Amino acid sequence: MSGPEEAKEWSCAACGGALEIVKVGFTYMKGNFEVDLPACRGCGLVLVSEELATGKMADAERILEDK
Repeated sequence: MSGPEEAKEWSCAACGGALEIVKVGFTYMKGNFEVDLPACRGCGLVLVSEELATGKMADAERILEDK
């Protein structure tokens, strides 16, 4: 899930607000990254899909830890 149309299908589990694609900042091992992800503008809860967490983010983590 990453597109604006897909985000419209989800609502926030915390407050019930609609999700919108926003730039989300991540920090890992002194590195800063920005990713467009669905998030609630009301409370700030961010949806990180299982695919992203176990795929791309896990790959990036391994690369950074190997350095």
